[in-house]
Amino acid sequence: MGDGKGITAMQADIVFIRGTVRTGGADGPVLDALAVTDGRISALGARALDARGSGTAVVDLRGGALLPAFGDGHAHPVMGGLGLLGAPVRECASVEEIVEAVRHWADEHPEAEWITGDGFDAWVAPDGRFDAHWLDKAVPDRPVVLRTMDHHTAWVNSEALRRAGFRADTPDPDGGEIVRRTGSAEPLGTLREFAAVLPVLGLVPQPSHDTQVDALRTTAARFAASGVTWVQDAWVEPHHADVWITAATSGPGLPIRADLGFFLGPEQWRERVGRLAAERRRVEGAAPGLLTAHTVKFFADGVIESGTAALLEPYTDCPHSHGIANWTPAELANAVTAIDALGFEPHIHALGDGGVRVALDAIEAAARTNGPRDRRPVIAHAQLIHPADLPRFAELGVITNLQPLWAQPDRLMTDLILPKIGPKRGARQYQIAALLAAGAHIAFGSDWPVTDHEPLRGIATAVTRQTPEGHPEGGWLPQERIDTATALAAYSAGCAYQAFEEEKWGVLRPGMRADLVHLAADPVETAPRDLARLPVLGTWLAGRRTYDSGTTDPVPAVGR
Repeated sequence: MGDGKGITAMQADIVFIRGTVRTGGADGPVLDALAVTDGRISALGARALDARGSGTAVVDLRGGALLPAFGDGHAHPVMGGLGLLGAPVRECASVEEIVEAVRHWADEHPEAEWITGDGFDAWVAPDGRFDAHWLDKAVPDRPVVLRTMDHHTAWVNSEALRRAGFRADTPDPDGGEIVRRTGSAEPLGTLREFAAVLPVLGLVPQPSHDTQVDALRTTAARFAASGVTWVQDAWVEPHHADVWITAATSGPGLPIRADLGFFLGPEQWRERVGRLAAERRRVEGAAPGLLTAHTVKFFADGVIESGTAALLEPYTDCPHSHGIANWTPAELANAVTAIDALGFEPHIHALGDGGVRVALDAIEAAARTNGPRDRRPVIAHAQLIHPADLPRFAELGVITNLQPLWAQPDRLMTDLILPKIGPKRGARQYQIAALLAAGAHIAFGSDWPVTDHEPLRGIATAVTRQTPEGHPEGGWLPQERIDTATALAAYSAGCAYQAFEEEKWGVLRPGMRADLVHLAADPVETAPRDLARLPVLGTWLAGRRTYDSGTTDPVPAVGR
């Protein structure tokens, strides 16, 4: 293997040996050693071996691989961490199991005024319609609110409906839906989109600041254990910034860096936009090197499975519905233009092809109004893109932040999504390869807690386009499969580019931060079906070890 040029001849703090060093990037060299000095990569290959001294810590890769650490370009660490504290409904496989989990948790927590739960599968009830009466049987006297895994639907009991004031004569809010009983105007117990969900969530007592900090620390440790060193928090309410600052500057600190994306909704954006620059300065001044805050989050639409994503043509199962657009096109363009003028990076949730088009139009309007600059706007999810809009991603410099774990025919896809959009539109979902071929920048994220936060699971799906059970043979929409090296780069260099930090991390070369992940085997030489099970043995943030698997026995071979 070849040499890597070093930036210093001094003794290294750490040298990694006896493994494969994949430096990353499109054609980065593959070497056998790496040295770290003062938190940065100081040498590669033979030069790294020469940097060992009496004070150097030597890490034996034991035949495994060292790679650039992963990023996560779209996640919800604070919200997700808090979601772990309620009734454990995430792993429930049926309505009956969910109800029993709620009953058991409520019995064990008689002091809880509200019963909450997070992350259950929307397809466990027919058409995603959940009845309040089912929960009433478990908890009739206290309010219950549970959120589906996509966070765009809530299931509530009758007491929660009563406290929120949702009755037969309550109109649907703009941008939301109070699902009604068949043949009646009475609320069923299913609430869709934030305009309908947030009036209920707003009644739930807010966890204490310390509880939120602890939840974030728990989440951050999970990310570190999966090889992640940077996260885009894609929905930051004002109080979340204080949670991040406390976690980053007190106690043990955090094992990850983060960029905070301030949420801006259509109702209050003009009032809030004037405070964003000061809030950015406060966050970045409090934890320099750990926290940035150059992003503003928008929701252009909802999600296809609940019929709330904005489509250019009607839903197949509802010929009069195009979904829900959270913003008018003109107002979204005005808001994106305003935050762009302040130097923020827009990060726009858009799943339907109508939502994607409105997001692209808003980004184009901002560039036209404010003039050229390196703005790197982000459209997250981009589940459905009209063919005419595909080249616009590259033309406008848009980063597509994709959730590769979604690109499989699981029950969410087969039971809820495909029946709503039909086979023609269904065949152009999550066009990862097509976006790359069109010259677009892509970055990967998990949208945790919506789906699993472990990058290797997403990488396996991007490469195979299969369910964990290996279905279908040859992959779902196999023309959109990508190779392992490209998928790894989307979770590292792609995220670094999204973070405006491609000169700091994302590839391994002298002078870059030593943000590293040690895997049990070389992922490029690992069978795609085994990538999801490839163990993470260690993670380093600027040369500081943030995760150690504690594995001392020989690692079992993971290969072809």
